[in-house]
Amino acid sequence: MDEVTGAQLIAEALKSQNVEYMFGIVGVPIIEVAMAAQAAGIKYVGMRNEQAVEACRLYSKFSARPSSLEMIPAVVEKAVRSSIYGRPGATYIDIAGDMVNAKIDRASVRFVSCCPAPPVSQADSREITQAVRLLRAAQRPLIIIGKGAAYARAEKEVRELVEVTGIPFLPTPMGKGVLSDDHPNCVAAARSRALLQADVIVLLGARLNWILHFGFPPRFSPHVKIIQVDLCAEELSNNVRAASALLGDIGAVVRQLLETVRSWRFPSDSQWWLTLKEKMTANAQISKSLALQSTLPMNYYTAFHHISELLPKDCIIVSEGANTMDIGRTMLLNYLPRHRLDAGTFGTMGVGPGFAIAAAVLEQTQKSAQRVVCIEGDSAFGFSGMEVETMCRYKLPIIIIVINNNGIYSGVDPETWKEMEKMGDMTTIAPPVTLLPEARYEQVMSAFGGRGYLVRTVEELRSALQESLDNTQMPSLLNVLIDPASDLFNYLQASRISTYFGAI
Repeated sequence: MDEVTGAQLIAEALKSQNVEYMFGIVGVPIIEVAMAAQAAGIKYVGMRNEQAVEACRLYSKFSARPSSLEMIPAVVEKAVRSSIYGRPGATYIDIAGDMVNAKIDRASVRFVSCCPAPPVSQADSREITQAVRLLRAAQRPLIIIGKGAAYARAEKEVRELVEVTGIPFLPTPMGKGVLSDDHPNCVAAARSRALLQADVIVLLGARLNWILHFGFPPRFSPHVKIIQVDLCAEELSNNVRAASALLGDIGAVVRQLLETVRSWRFPSDSQWWLTLKEKMTANAQISKSLALQSTLPMNYYTAFHHISELLPKDCIIVSEGANTMDIGRTMLLNYLPRHRLDAGTFGTMGVGPGFAIAAAVLEQTQKSAQRVVCIEGDSAFGFSGMEVETMCRYKLPIIIIVINNNGIYSGVDPETWKEMEKMGDMTTIAPPVTLLPEARYEQVMSAFGGRGYLVRTVEELRSALQESLDNTQMPSLLNVLIDPASDLFNYLQASRISTYFGAI
């Protein structure tokens, strides 16, 4: 009798679904699962920061607990299939501890082959006709490219739609790069104006959630007509009733639109384009003036300006934080699809190092020359900072840049901190947003064998970043000390820019 353990069944079921990597934190009885995964040919990456896994069950697309060892392969297949069919999302399998080391005759197990690729669906032709009618009548059309377009790998179709119709577009944070941020039709530098004045908006895999202000006034026109393209039926008409609801695969639906709209093009000399270009020019001048300030400590814009000048165009940018993520979205351009990861819909802090590790493991396996750059606020880095040990353990050449303003949104300088300490109990005196001034985060990286840099000036920043880019053998961390008062809100008030989530 050929006996197998529950751990082996889990590993073999994952392998049969073409799972290549497993990320985890081991302990009894998870050790056996990780070892079985390695034996099955799955690469195991041991992490350091354990999140509240049980809480994931409530927010997963699919959750199940196999009732027996025989059912493990079938449950794994359904979990994988559920994660990639429709809108991609997390799934959860809860396996009892005593099942991991239990044994069963292999012949009695019902093994399941790899699930097929997700089916591709098209939208109702009547809705396509309505959408094209709305576009042709629009005076101020706008396309918003969401991360759904990136997941759908619809960059070819989306590019053709934008270039055939001549319509301006905006990317959402993780929709950046589906079309390059430097594309002539990208109006991200006039985001607020574009959202407010557009009369017809095509949503390509983007949700009208808090990132897009729910589609409500005063950020949007109360009379805007929404053409919504989404793979998830439940998402259609959320918050704002869609004037045309196009349910289906984004690439397939955009091809349908192109078949009908090819004979029409929005004029490039329209008042709409003139308005957007004027606003983009004005905002670019404001950002440039902030970026070129020579005072020390540096501000956000100065730091990001010099970082952006050195980063390769094909690098993977991971970012999280408050001001760091918000301003970084405008200053750090993406040129390729699926090359940006950030805190996403839920705004969850602590995900950056994990995202960076996953991206770097993939790049390392594929032997690509693409660099992974993880740009963290000092507060955000604190959530998962110990993952630098993971980076060093696996020799992942990730570059972490901590934008350190001594706090959450804003902090205080060392002298002010010392004066506060003289006043008494810091638990009643220190502002809740403050962190320890000039914390030496780079020493955390150095402690595990990586390269750490303390950066105060532009020259130090450029030198440290270039050295890190040249070093492909180990991770680096740049601790960039900026002005503690260099917070987003002061700058926005000073320059009278109305913005949200870094979308000037």
